[in-house]
Amino acid sequence: MRGAKAAIAAVAAAALIAAVWFAAGWWGGANVGKDTSFIVKSGATVTSVARDLEEQGLIASSDAFLLRARLLGSGDPIKAGEFLLPVGSSPARILHTLQHGEAMRRLVTIPEGTPSIVVHELLMAEPLLAGTIPVPAEGSILPDSYDFERGETRAAVVARMQQAMKDYLAEAWPGRTAASAVRTVDEAVVLASIVEKETGVPRERRMVAGLYTNRLKDGMRLQADPTIIYPITKGKPLGRRIRRSEIDAVNGYNTYSMAGLPRGPITNPGRESIAAVLDPAATKARYMVADGSGGHAFAETLEQHNANVAKWFAIRRQRGEL
Repeated sequence: MRGAKAAIAAVAAAALIAAVWFAAGWWGGANVGKDTSFIVKSGATVTSVARDLEEQGLIASSDAFLLRARLLGSGDPIKAGEFLLPVGSSPARILHTLQHGEAMRRLVTIPEGTPSIVVHELLMAEPLLAGTIPVPAEGSILPDSYDFERGETRAAVVARMQQAMKDYLAEAWPGRTAASAVRTVDEAVVLASIVEKETGVPRERRMVAGLYTNRLKDGMRLQADPTIIYPITKGKPLGRRIRRSEIDAVNGYNTYSMAGLPRGPITNPGRESIAAVLDPAATKARYMVADGSGGHAFAETLEQHNANVAKWFAIRRQRGEL
């Protein structure tokens, strides 16, 4: 009788030890020696993921992982994406992360006034994106920061950027005031792109928009320098002074040689510049020139403007720029 009890006790002890060992292998020890990025491909299964984890040395055995996962883990599906496995993650935590964690996302930032040729360069230079893209249509991208997953296609990122622009225009257009000179959404983007390129001072945007609104309504030429540069560089900095031949050039963009708006945007304008052309400042100004402080001096008459230009040239001579 004592022998039978001893045997039962031994079996129970052995079972307890085995259970503890089995559980410890799930919630305890781990092979994740440092924070590690792990990618789950679309369509992957727990079985295929277990093999990948073993191949990368993150678990000791895929078979043991799968057995414990079936008995001790959740039956929820794993998610595709890139996940961060923190240092010391147990097999249990690894499975939980792949089932319920948030995939790692990275950001690509498009500053306001970034032309599409530069957007293209930024996206093509991002090594974690896949595929190739053409240069997006000018004015179709809403400047902002966009998150993306490792391996996502560049085309998908561009589609989000363009949808963001469509969504913002749909939201902003109903707020257009009677003072605005633009008649369509496309015209709003074109004029906003000029405002974006003409001033980097946020407080000036509505004033610049008001000035160009006055010129459009009066039938005056906009005479915006960035519209001269766009056909030459596609929106990149010219890097030199504009030549007389370029000022006189006749094309679909140069607002020194044509009245009205250019045939298309000259950059990707941000929200504030779009909002400015939809609700421009009430002003009589029709001229502006740099004031030496990063902003502009505005004038209602050509006489006032010429005086401001003279001041600007004096500042440039003092700086040794002339």
